[in-house]
Amino acid sequence: MMAIGRPPRGGYGLVLLMIIGTYLIALLATNRWMVVLLLFVQTLTVWQALRVSGARAGMRLAAAAVFALALAAAVLNLVAQNSPLVGYTFLAASVLYLLAPFSIVRDLGRHRGVDVQTMQGALAAYLLIGMAFAFAYECLAAIQPGPLFGDDGDPGLPGVLFFSFITLTTTGYGDMVPAGNPAQTIAVVQALTGQLFLVTAVAKVVENWRPRAWKPVPKGDGND
Repeated sequence: MMAIGRPPRGGYGLVLLMIIGTYLIALLATNRWMVVLLLFVQTLTVWQALRVSGARAGMRLAAAAVFALALAAAVLNLVAQNSPLVGYTFLAASVLYLLAPFSIVRDLGRHRGVDVQTMQGALAAYLLIGMAFAFAYECLAAIQPGPLFGDDGDPGLPGVLFFSFITLTTTGYGDMVPAGNPAQTIAVVQALTGQLFLVTAVAKVVENWRPRAWKPVPKGDGND
């Protein structure tokens, strides 16, 4: 039986590598086959994240259902020309990447201290949230009648990934601005989510962090 706070072999480090791999594939996803490959790698990434974080059976079943729908949409997208299915494929991708952070954060809450796995898990959850919102923006760009960014048109995946992480960190360069709703509302929700995540993650680190040289003072030994 696996001890609490000790993820399976590979741990969150492997999840991070898979997320980076997904990000690189997303930057190159310019055709339908690459989108299918992207979704396949996403599926493996989310499944690994759920496995490492010890996700509950209900969440794994929900993830499996989304996996099936996402793969079906991706396959149909290959044979359907000029179809809104590409948008729903990215919607499925967004849902997939929102499932894993919940399980990761729940797992990190059980850790009694802060170690490499804790830091890697927090970073993995943060990156997953950023990519989930990016795929949501790409879904909107594919299915809504008007351009996502007004005069700047609809961005490709590299553009929405850039916009998503800039919004998540509330940097706000202002070079890309959603032309209307629901994209504007989603951007507000993402900015709030990013700030809340950082606050809770930092609070967790501060609460559990103990320097190696730190030793608690026994009761009764302090000076009055």
